[in-house]
Amino acid sequence: MSSIYQINKGINKPIEFKGLKAQYIWYLGGGLVALLILFAIIYIAGLNVFICLAIILMLGSGLCMYVYKLSSTYGQYGLMKKVAKKAVPKCIKNYSRKALQKLLQHG
Repeated sequence: MSSIYQINKGINKPIEFKGLKAQYIWYLGGGLVALLILFAIIYIAGLNVFICLAIILMLGSGLCMYVYKLSSTYGQYGLMKKVAKKAVPKCIKNYSRKALQKLLQHG
């Protein structure tokens, strides 16, 4: 009995869907869900269906272009690194000498 096993050579590679990698797939999916909810809201509000579709199609194409631009600009982890870099403080202020004295005693 010989069975054929396929080897997965994509180990430790990011998930990719039509050129989008990693978290950008989730951004696009979340944006599309938000557009679906927006369509339902403006349709229930009584706006013409064709106007609703035109608005949603324009916003959807803008969303896709923006997410693809983010994906190509920052890559897999670049956007997360940019957000994390903003969270790093520029300087650390210490108004007490206790920390410095403990460092000098133990070092």
